[in-house]
Amino acid sequence: MHEDTGDLGRLKPAPGSIKKNRRLGRGRGSGRGDTATKGHKGAKCRAGYKKRVWFEGGQMPIQRRLPKRGFRIRNRTKYSEINLSGLVRIEGEDVNPESVRKCGLIKGRVPVVLLGDGEVDRAFKVSVHRITKTAREKITGAGGSVDILPLDPVDRRVKKGPDKKKGRKSQSEKA
Repeated sequence: MHEDTGDLGRLKPAPGSIKKNRRLGRGRGSGRGDTATKGHKGAKCRAGYKKRVWFEGGQMPIQRRLPKRGFRIRNRTKYSEINLSGLVRIEGEDVNPESVRKCGLIKGRVPVVLLGDGEVDRAFKVSVHRITKTAREKITGAGGSVDILPLDPVDRRVKKGPDKKKGRKSQSEKA
């Protein structure tokens, strides 16, 4: 280390801790003149070049090489799933979206589908948007009843409105 004389005007960094920066583009005699170590032509030698993370040097990029699999429906209806085993948490016999939301099985205003995983210990009066075959059998077997609720256009995520293309008739006009 260096000596601490207490004079703030004579402070220096420790020997060997600081190096001089290489001075690029200062003539041929410096050894790093002309192209300043950046090579000849091309984007990489120019100011402001930033290589994108996914750039592959002109090769066909991976997102275009890989096959696109599957099918995605844009306006599909998203259901909240509830199993029969979760109905134990509901107090009373009525099972509807409001009662299910109150007991914390689902969040938000979304259509509800009842799945058949679990057992039913009492007769329920179920009102949901969709129900599976096994869930219906288990509820009716326990002496309960099932009612299917209609879907709101808001729940269905379907855009309703006039047909905007001229010359095309909507389904109601064709009939």
